[in-house]
Amino acid sequence: MSHRQSDMITWGMMLRKVPTIVRALPRLVRGIRFANITDPEQPCGLGWTFEQATLRNPEGAALLYGNEVLSYTQANQQSNRIAHHLLEQGIGKGDVVALFIENRPELLLSVLAVAKVGGICAMLNTSQTQAVLVHSLNLVKPVAIMVGAELVGVYSAVRDQVSIEPGRSWFVADYPQTVVPDGYVDLMAASAHCALDNPSSSQRIYFNDPCFYIYTSGTTGLPKAGIFKHGRWMKSSASFGTIALDMGPQDVVYCTLPLYHATGLCVCWGSAIAGASGFAIRRKFSASQFWDDVRQFDATTLGYVGELCRYLIDQPPGERDLNNRVTKMIGNGLRPGVWAEFKARFGVDHICELYAASDGNIGFTNVLNFDNTIGFSLMHWALVDYAHDTCEPIRGSNGFMREVAKGGQGLLLARIDDKAPFDGYTDPEKNRKVVIRDVFEQGDRYFNTGDLLRNIGFGHAQFVDRLGDTYRWKGENVSTTEVENIFLQHPQISEVVAYGVEIHNTNGRAGMAAITPTESLASLDMRELLQFAHGQLPAYAVPLFLRIKVKMETTGTFKYQKVKLKEEAFDPDKAGDDPIYAWLPGSDSYVPVTCQVLADIQAGKFRY
Repeated sequence: MSHRQSDMITWGMMLRKVPTIVRALPRLVRGIRFANITDPEQPCGLGWTFEQATLRNPEGAALLYGNEVLSYTQANQQSNRIAHHLLEQGIGKGDVVALFIENRPELLLSVLAVAKVGGICAMLNTSQTQAVLVHSLNLVKPVAIMVGAELVGVYSAVRDQVSIEPGRSWFVADYPQTVVPDGYVDLMAASAHCALDNPSSSQRIYFNDPCFYIYTSGTTGLPKAGIFKHGRWMKSSASFGTIALDMGPQDVVYCTLPLYHATGLCVCWGSAIAGASGFAIRRKFSASQFWDDVRQFDATTLGYVGELCRYLIDQPPGERDLNNRVTKMIGNGLRPGVWAEFKARFGVDHICELYAASDGNIGFTNVLNFDNTIGFSLMHWALVDYAHDTCEPIRGSNGFMREVAKGGQGLLLARIDDKAPFDGYTDPEKNRKVVIRDVFEQGDRYFNTGDLLRNIGFGHAQFVDRLGDTYRWKGENVSTTEVENIFLQHPQISEVVAYGVEIHNTNGRAGMAAITPTESLASLDMRELLQFAHGQLPAYAVPLFLRIKVKMETTGTFKYQKVKLKEEAFDPDKAGDDPIYAWLPGSDSYVPVTCQVLADIQAGKFRY
């Protein structure tokens, strides 16, 4: 986000929004009523909201994919069949079912079925492999797994390290492929005979019941499983779908974001369900096909991350750019440099930028349609001073923390209370690390988001940066520790420090690693090193830049000096005698960064 003074919100700007606020009041009241479930005996959650949407819009499109369209009634009945089969197999409330399927209708129907029986969906990242996949599975102890045909090979490679019995290992065909591999049960065939009616279990799911485990980067280098409860689903779908976007049966959300992340699954799909709207998905994002899909699906609403918007802006302008029905979009990470240009070029009226940590207890939404802001939050939050070297909040002489002034940047803390409970992680130790006590007064508790925000007035904020041991690239959170642990397995590397660096005109931070060879620079085969990284890490986590150091500098407490490394980044003039290498798009090896290569990178000659 920009830190420009012009982004500050003034009284005049607020007054111009009064008609918008007045128009929004009825749906604000309606949304708050749906969002804030307080009765522990009131049925709610994903299954319940989908069933309500089916009653509102039975014949309307619920899921659109390629040339396939499922109405709300069809989608609800198909998920009911799967739900009844799960119940027959003894899957019930609190049981964890892992889902390992790429973006397609069967994933959402399966998620819906698990939610209806009260199970917890472990939303596995489909780019995970090997040890990281094993960790993610064993962390949540699933009693069953649903594996898409497209990922059977990946799961089969680790299957003997996960204790899930074959009778509860469901295969989800990817048509026209129907051959079921050994040791799996065909989910759709096994559930084809089951009842079409809503299972009674979906009426016995309450706000405090877990719905999903959504994985986020852990500072230990392996993913953490954040708990996402049905009560939070109600808050999320009503806040975004009803209050922010005013979704209705005439709307269609087009989402190419991975559905194992909360933005795609909870924000985009939740918004569609809240409005009994259509939800159009694609297996993987394609910049060249994007607007053709939008027109085919007659989409009114887009789900986005900042990188996606930049890729669309980078496409050659066309005479059909304005030929679409899109008026609103929801997502996060859109930079000010792209914001106004995107609205103008594609005719979008409202960019509903949001901020929400899937593992946290706070969300911001740009309900009032200001530019360059994540909007405001109804939860209690504060931006506090922090130490730049450790990224930890600072306490004053009185023992309490100090809020930054309006216009200032600070570490975002969110108060934990009845209105904003912290559901936390599956690992209690992880919870202790992010909960801070006695922040402004004795006994208070706050969630440390680890993110740097700026207060731009009238309760609105801008996202500035992600602090600490994760950075964001290609819409994914990358754990520096995971990258370091993988590189340390290479026999020619003795020390590694991974961090994120900025490339001009890109979103997020690109991966960079400072490495010390076990012998010498000459012993490193840069082509083999890149192949090694690709074999062990998801593509988005492979470092784009390397810095070769004879000796790593550390602080007095033996911590690596990441701040200095980040500042010097991949500029050979700032790196002294340390050689800098880059993986340039399209190449198969790390190559030396010269002043000319640096100039070409910063001029945008390479497409990152």
